[in-house]
Amino acid sequence: MAQIREIKKRMVAVRTIQRITKTMQMIATAKFTAALQRSKATRPYTQRIRALVAEVSAAAGDVDNALLGGRGKSVGKEILLVVSSDRGLCGAYNGSVLRTAMSEIRKRRVDKREVVVETAGKKAVSFFRFQKIDIAERHSFGDKPVFVDVAALADRYMADFIAGKIDSVHVAYMRFISTSRQVPEVMQLLPLTIEASAASKLAAQSAAQPASKGTATVYDFRPSAEVLLNDLLPKSVKVSLFQALNDSVVSENVMRMVAMKAATDNASGLGRTLKRNFNRARQAKITTELTEIISGAAALE
Repeated sequence: MAQIREIKKRMVAVRTIQRITKTMQMIATAKFTAALQRSKATRPYTQRIRALVAEVSAAAGDVDNALLGGRGKSVGKEILLVVSSDRGLCGAYNGSVLRTAMSEIRKRRVDKREVVVETAGKKAVSFFRFQKIDIAERHSFGDKPVFVDVAALADRYMADFIAGKIDSVHVAYMRFISTSRQVPEVMQLLPLTIEASAASKLAAQSAAQPASKGTATVYDFRPSAEVLLNDLLPKSVKVSLFQALNDSVVSENVMRMVAMKAATDNASGLGRTLKRNFNRARQAKITTELTEIISGAAALE
């Protein structure tokens, strides 16, 4: 009797867990859909402004801008912004990002460089506290990052970089590729790196000009290339950081959706197993009672 009662309690608990995980899966699906729309809406602008910066830089030649680095003087201090989630139950999302961040920190320490850790997400705070690593700044952008808040953080990074207080800024986050693939990576936010693809594309276009023309394409900038880059480079930094945060939110929700679906399926399978064990235990109890009744009746004859 005690075994049957215990199995029944477990069945009730498993059904409750299944309802909770199913609800969390539906919530994660709704959040994922909304976050994916926001990420897709900002991605073309981010890609285009990066390509535009690369094209202008390649066409203008050597243009001096503080955000491109090349100061020569190093202070040996770098910022690493680690983007995690505020809540758990999202599969390997936090573990993958935090392992990537720790690998980057160890690599920088081997090179005798000071790494200033900043976090965006409560899980990263708990992790670095356990690792006994000091956190310089804690940021909170939530499930819907606001561009104004992200731009303010990017402005502070650029001001510190231009002032020579730091050598670089990196962001450890989960890059969203598709619903079935998310990759943890460390993105170099500062100094800006001009994509070689745009420069090589421009060179290929110039080389492809007919020989009869005898000249390559020459760009005439109005205003000057330096003025254009002074306006485009800060925007590129801001939108790159904003895109990284949007990708992190999308990755978090899709991985939580997958994790909750797996938990719901596991709870369903465990529920069927418990129901089968319950039926077997109840049948065994009924068989035992019938045997006792028959044996008692036979003894009275």
